[in-house]
Amino acid sequence: MATGKMSSSKELLQIDLYGLLNIESDATVKEIKKAYRQKALTCHPDKNPDNPRAAELFHQLSQALEVLTDGAARAAYDKLRKAREAAARRIQKLDDKRKKVKLDLEARERQAQAQVTEEDEAQDARTLEQEIIRLREEGSRQLEEQQRLVREQVKMEMRGYRSGPTDDAGSAKLKLKWKCQKDDETGGGYTEEVLMRLLQKYGQVLNLIVSGKKRGSAIVEFATFKAAELAVKNEAGLLNNPLKIVWLDTPPPSAMPDNPSKVMSSNFSSHLAQDSVRSERDFESLVLMKMRQAAERQRLIEQLQQEDEETNT
Repeated sequence: MATGKMSSSKELLQIDLYGLLNIESDATVKEIKKAYRQKALTCHPDKNPDNPRAAELFHQLSQALEVLTDGAARAAYDKLRKAREAAARRIQKLDDKRKKVKLDLEARERQAQAQVTEEDEAQDARTLEQEIIRLREEGSRQLEEQQRLVREQVKMEMRGYRSGPTDDAGSAKLKLKWKCQKDDETGGGYTEEVLMRLLQKYGQVLNLIVSGKKRGSAIVEFATFKAAELAVKNEAGLLNNPLKIVWLDTPPPSAMPDNPSKVMSSNFSSHLAQDSVRSERDFESLVLMKMRQAAERQRLIEQLQQEDEETNT
């Protein structure tokens, strides 16, 4: 459950929630969550035990995530925020000369305008307050999920653990091929989702690149050679359109057994179960570590594009 008491509407307006997360006011929910995780990791209390300001900032980040990922609460916050900004701009436009010449008239205008503005602002504040109370009572699933991910990441960093390999030493890449006509919008039955479902049962999949130019072709990177080896030996794909899987690079010696029938030995079930458990355990961590794999993913894309160009020529 999310912890901490949510501030009132007046207290929240003292904080620029968008500025706190370093995002624009039109940021998407996905962008808001990403910004929250990046900042929350730097100021998590467990990583800053000697900095009391870290706990306060972490609490403010949590409030920003709660309000900005809830449609109704965000709308109420935006409305009140814009009203405050508009009022501040109106006040700035009143110069000294105009106030001296039309002091009485402007005083009456400001008084009437201030009364209307205060009433509107009070109503907007009540609306935001109601949304805050609702969030407090219901609990924010968005906040709970993001805080859980942050806690997991903090634990791993404090243990010195890294999710999955970040170089070629432990990963293994395979090339996938299947029959697919150029005008086949279904891709021969193999979408990225279908391929992931077929491959993930053998172990953790770090990257999957489906060629956009060369139909019926993809590259997959497994976290371990064992998972890749299992996929090469056992995955046949769809019944009506078999899948051909080959090693992209030179396969390890263990991937070329003298007797292929040994693949279905009693050891297969235990290895597959271990890889599946490892995959489930590492999946949540992988979400936070994907940026570390961006360079490798880009290299795979370029390699696939180069192969497409060589094939076309």
